[in-house]
Amino acid sequence: QVRLVESGGGSVQAGGSLRLSCVAHDMFYDNYCMGWFRQAPGKEREGVAGILLGGHVPYYADSVKGRFTISQGGAKTIWYLQMDSLKPEDTAMYYCAAKLGRGDYCYPVVSQYNYWGQGTQVTVSS
Repeated sequence: QVRLVESGGGSVQAGGSLRLSCVAHDMFYDNYCMGWFRQAPGKEREGVAGILLGGHVPYYADSVKGRFTISQGGAKTIWYLQMDSLKPEDTAMYYCAAKLGRGDYCYPVVSQYNYWGQGTQVTVSS
């Protein structure tokens, strides 16, 4: 049973930084997508970033380009989301997710991901 566990959330002032981590347990795919999503109260869950295991073509939502960076850890079952220049509108529950990779691109489309973490809260104040 694949289980994803994310951590690193917290409360920061606008302009601050946070680094989220995701650890996948019992992940057996040789080729999979690593993704990050977020959901604010009253809003639909949206894709933030995605990258293929061992890949070099990350995808970012326009709202976070230039500020967030998705990366793979030394182990294939760990990935991160570095968040810089945080804004109040970034406040949300952040989720890491995974799915089988089918190509060079890993677009963070909610309906396509089948393994999810429980979420870690990120709150950015003015």
